[in-house]
This record gives sequence, C-alpha cells and structure tokens, in this order.
Amino acid sequence: MKAILIDDEPLALEYLELQIKKISTMKVAGKFTHFEVQKHINLLNEIQIAFLDIEMPQTSGIELATQLLEINSSLIVVFVTGYQEYAIQAFELNALDYIMKPIQLDRLRKTLQRIEEKLQMQASDVCSAQNLLEINVSGELSLSINDEEMKLKWRTSKSLELFLYLLHNFGKFIHKTELMEILWPEMEEEKAFPQLYTAIYHTRKTLHPVREHISIKNVSGGYKLVVQNSLINVVEWEKAIQSLPSLHSTTIREYEKIMHLYKEPYLHNYDYIWVEGERHRLEQLWIKMASRIADWYESNLELERAESWYLKICAQAPEDEHAHFSLMKLYAGFQYGILVDHQYNILKEALENLDLSVSPVIQEWYKLYRNKGKAGTEI
Repeated sequence: MKAILIDDEPLALEYLELQIKKISTMKVAGKFTHFEVQKHINLLNEIQIAFLDIEMPQTSGIELATQLLEINSSLIVVFVTGYQEYAIQAFELNALDYIMKPIQLDRLRKTLQRIEEKLQMQASDVCSAQNLLEINVSGELSLSINDEEMKLKWRTSKSLELFLYLLHNFGKFIHKTELMEILWPEMEEEKAFPQLYTAIYHTRKTLHPVREHISIKNVSGGYKLVVQNSLINVVEWEKAIQSLPSLHSTTIREYEKIMHLYKEPYLHNYDYIWVEGERHRLEQLWIKMASRIADWYESNLELERAESWYLKICAQAPEDEHAHFSLMKLYAGFQYGILVDHQYNILKEALENLDLSVSPVIQEWYKLYRNKGKAGTEI
C-alpha cells in the first residue's frame, strides 16, 4: 500500500507519518502541502490512499479531494481534521473515513483495517480484461460479460448521461465546456465546473468494476472515454451490415439474421436531444436494409415474407410511403380490399400527424383502385 499525506502544517505531516509507521507497513510516498501536491499530480496514479487535512488556506481538503478523485477515481480518501462539523460533507464525497485530531493509535488502526478491506474489495470487483464486455445501447443501457449482466448503480442521472455522452463519442476528445453545455446548459460556468468534476468522479466510481474495459482519461482541457476488449452492439451491427455480400437467394437469410440483431432503437429509453441525430441515422440504415430485403422477396414472388418485412418497416417508420404503398399493392393482388383501405388510411393519418400529405402518385393509384372497384390495379 502506498499513501500520500496532505496538510498545511509540516509538524502534523511528520506526526501522522510516525503514527502510521508504528502500526502499519504502509509506505508513505510523499508528504505535501496543498500547493506542493499540485506539482506531483503524476504520483496519483501510483498510490492507493490519500490522507487529507480539511481546513487549509484557500482550498479546503474537500475541494482538493474532489480534484484528486477526478484524476484517480480509485483513490481511497481519509480526512484528518480537528473540526467535527465537516463530517457530513466528507462522507457525501464517499470518503472512507474521518479521523479527528489529535490522532489516536487505536482509531488509526481501525482506519488502516478499513483501508485493507476496501483494497481487497476493489481487487475482487475488477472484471478480467480477458473477457469481452458487451455493451448494449439498444433501448436501455446494459453491460454483460459471458451473458452475465453487470449491475452498475448510477449515483445521479447526470453521471449516467455523462457516461452515455462519452460513450456516444468514445475515443474522441470532449472538451469540458462541451460537457457542461450538454449537462447544465442553463448554469453559469463557475457553478457548472464543480458539478462536472463531481459527475466525473461518480461516473468513474460506477465504472470501477469494468475499468479494465472502460475508462475515462483526462486530456488537457477535457476527457476521452477509452473502450477496449469490448463490443458495442450497434457498432458491431453496423459493421456487419457494411460487410454483407450481394443480396441473392444464398445470402438473404444472412441479411435477415443480422437485421434481427437490431432489436430496439439507439438509446430509445433516454430522452436526450443529443441522441436524436444518431438514433435517426441508425433507424434510416435499418429501414434501408429492411426495404432491400422486402423488395427482394417481392421481386422473387415470396409475397408473405415481403409482407412481413413491409409491416415491420411500417411499425418502425409509420411515415414510410414505400412500405405502405407496397403493402397496398400486395393486398390489391390478394384481393384484400379492406386491407388496401386500411393501409392507405394508416399512411394518411401518420403523414397528417407530421403536417404532410400522401404523395400524388399514391393518391392517384388509390383513387383509380377505388373507382374501378377491382383488385390488382397498377399504375
């Protein structure tokens, strides 16, 4: 175990180190004042524990702990102070412990025992990077390894949205100001910064069990989500679509198999404005491929399969005129006049809800179909 000690009183730092050495083999990797620790930020990735005084000039220990946790979310924080009134704030930050000055050996011994237990728990929580993490973003977010779902608890709705936005842009640098505009658009920048740091901290804590697969990296002025040894279902689905061979009788089943992997729209259960563009793009890709399959079945006179796919398209995109019109002509061929009327009315209502009207070509076909009173009329 490695720890750093932070206090603005040099004598307090020496005393704390002495007390630790009396009862533990923990290595003190450094003793710093608030100003000195800023020069040794790289050390944070090598240590597991930070003992911080709370009452320090200019920056409180709680504010400093927030900054340190932003860099290393696994850091175990123990506050050391002579002021009891800070206890609530300390535990709101998920500090492991809160020790009152002057430090008593028995009390410190209990803290060190809790640290050891926490480190053992962290080690057992980490998922092996040898196993692929499956990230599902269809409908509602879920993560699983070997078909066993990882139960992640999000501290706040903002930490969940922060993660989803970073995942939406995984591998890309996202500036802090962009994140603040997305998450707190009405808030002044000065007030939004601490909110962002807290959300980053909570998000990293939530992702701790899968940190070998997903991690938030600090980049100058912002963050980047690194995803490794993982599969994101819609990304893999799109790759599979792009690698499909030409459509013919020997590949049509492969097309259908891949299309069935798209079970729900992208992040369908989340009402975020920034999701809408990508959700629409993926839906249009699905509709395009589904239309190709339906048209192929129709041209090869497998009309029941064609009908099934056109109905799926209408359910996914009620305003899609091509699918509705194709069904109307199929039903006319089957001499299902009632279904022709039904399909036309569904299309008309769907378009009216969007302040649109049925295209003149379809209107003219339907008018002639009704006037002639017989099935199978084609324009």
